[in-house]
Amino acid sequence: MKNLKIPEATIVRLSVYSRFLEQADKKGIITISSGEIAEGVGVSPAQVRKDLAYFGEFGTRGVGYNVKDLLRHTLKILGLNTKWPVVVLGAGNLGSALVSYRGFRERGFDIVGVFDNDLSKIGKRLMDLEVLGTEKLEKLIIENNVKIGILTVPASAAQEAANQMINAGVKAILNFAPTVLSVPEDVEVRDIDLSTRLEILTFHLCLKDML
Repeated sequence: MKNLKIPEATIVRLSVYSRFLEQADKKGIITISSGEIAEGVGVSPAQVRKDLAYFGEFGTRGVGYNVKDLLRHTLKILGLNTKWPVVVLGAGNLGSALVSYRGFRERGFDIVGVFDNDLSKIGKRLMDLEVLGTEKLEKLIIENNVKIGILTVPASAAQEAANQMINAGVKAILNFAPTVLSVPEDVEVRDIDLSTRLEILTFHLCLKDML
């Protein structure tokens, strides 16, 4: 698998499969077929089998998959068999909402610090965290071995903020700022532009009207 390039769409679907399997496990389901997974998440059975085949053989022909085993494998593949400390840089409305989102912790992402350079925000509490000044960012990242950072700062401040995190040891950034970041090759970045996502929805709505 080391030399095999996994399509990003497969990783996205694997995350969806793992959530579906968690629900199935909570319901007490012991075995499940690719068809049942496919129906539950809205893809084809062939797609489920193809996605899982990138990582090995998990099921038994004619029987299906053991739910607990497949869930354990998918979580391990996604790196969710361990806890990931995360920092958030930007304590505005979006940053505050992300810090308050309990779903991160449920999936193994533990937000250990939230930072801002706005004096009116520093010292305030978000959930059980105090908003800290950015001068304390490097120390906290190093002490907690943080590898993942979330950026929710304005576009004009995003590159400098990313540089701060990277210089302290962050290797992966989820970027909500509407700008392209320049980062070293060994740093992963995923951009989340909420306006673009809405524009994709309006495109599809308008397309239906044109057909």
